[in-house]
Amino acid sequence: MPEISNARILIVSSDGFEESELFGPRQILQDRGANVKLASPDLKPIQATLHDDPGRTIRPDLTIEQARAEDYDALVLPGGVRNPDHLRTNGAAIELIRAFDQAGKPIAAICHGPWLLVEADLLRGKTATSWPSIRTDLRNAGANVVDEAAVTDGNIVTSRNPDDVPAFTEALIRLVEKSGAMAAAEETA
Repeated sequence: MPEISNARILIVSSDGFEESELFGPRQILQDRGANVKLASPDLKPIQATLHDDPGRTIRPDLTIEQARAEDYDALVLPGGVRNPDHLRTNGAAIELIRAFDQAGKPIAAICHGPWLLVEADLLRGKTATSWPSIRTDLRNAGANVVDEAAVTDGNIVTSRNPDDVPAFTEALIRLVEKSGAMAAAEETA
């Protein structure tokens, strides 16, 4: 994987994402030079929430069915309540998340986003965090749950809430760049 300035990052979301948890990491990543794309169940604009109120909309670049893990260096899963609750019943979304994991690529989930990691069965034996109300779900899925701004375990980064967006995004950037350095070292060995 490349430096973040050359990385290709995929965000997967649907209606009901928490506004700052999509727009915040997206902006930070773009400001650092990453190529960031958004995939959703279809190409209609999706709407954010600001807690329970309607927020901004954004038009997806591609559908989840069109997205392929091999085309990207990392995956971001924003929270909000409705977004991950909807996507966890979307088979293509869960298979895409599993494909990123099977390729060893970084996956970052914030707030309620780790529900998707539970659904994909990726948290067994991992240390993770999330919004407080879904921490029991993480524990039941086999995770060691902690209360920290950003937690990295293997190829997975998790965070608790919108206030953690800077720490969450920085942890993802470190993981992408670490993965890139490891891949480069393997190629020269």
